[in-house]
Amino acid sequence: MNLYVVNLLLAIAWMTLTDSFGLGNMIFGFVLSAVALSLIREQVGSVGYFSKLGRIMSLLMLFLYELVMSAVRVAILVVKPNMNLKPGIFAYKLQVDRDHEITLLANLITLTPGTLSVDVSEDRSTLYIHALDCSDIDQIRKDIAEGFERKILEAFR
Repeated sequence: MNLYVVNLLLAIAWMTLTDSFGLGNMIFGFVLSAVALSLIREQVGSVGYFSKLGRIMSLLMLFLYELVMSAVRVAILVVKPNMNLKPGIFAYKLQVDRDHEITLLANLITLTPGTLSVDVSEDRSTLYIHALDCSDIDQIRKDIAEGFERKILEAFR
């Protein structure tokens, strides 16, 4: 059985035993079951599970960082008296090729203020992105490739 499922089932068992179904107790149960699985990781074959979980948490932390930083940048752009913006749509060549990876990347870009995923090409090799300021498209492409896309590849491959 998949260790993610085992971890989730143990968290649900914890919530049932404590008769508390709140989000905080669910997170605590998930962490508690992860610790329990780590103690017996050789017996259940979960050595790679925890490194993958760490890479997923790294992606989450990058998203939260980018969310805050881009919100600040957009707020600064909005309050400036003269907005020297060059909004536009540009093509981004994808390295990710699986449906769930493309969907995750598109959603992370859309959730980040100032950018919006518009479409994916039919061959799933290009993502079209609208940006509030396209004055340096190469830098935006580099930020996506070295940020979200790299972390997605690390977490899910």
